[in-house]
Amino acid sequence: MGKRRKPTPRRSPKHELPDFTHLPERVAPQDMRTTLDLDPGPDPRGGRDTDTEFMLRNAGF
Repeated sequence: MGKRRKPTPRRSPKHELPDFTHLPERVAPQDMRTTLDLDPGPDPRGGRDTDTEFMLRNAGF
């Protein structure tokens, strides 16, 4: 004999997926701006020329 399947429960309205069929209105680039003044980040090399130092260190001088 075949097995009976349990009926799938109906989802309540709060579990429905949001409607993603329409995109929001496009934002113009001139309207995009930051709200905070930003400082440049610290120099990762500390102001040193690491390429020249590497060359001099490994050149045999």
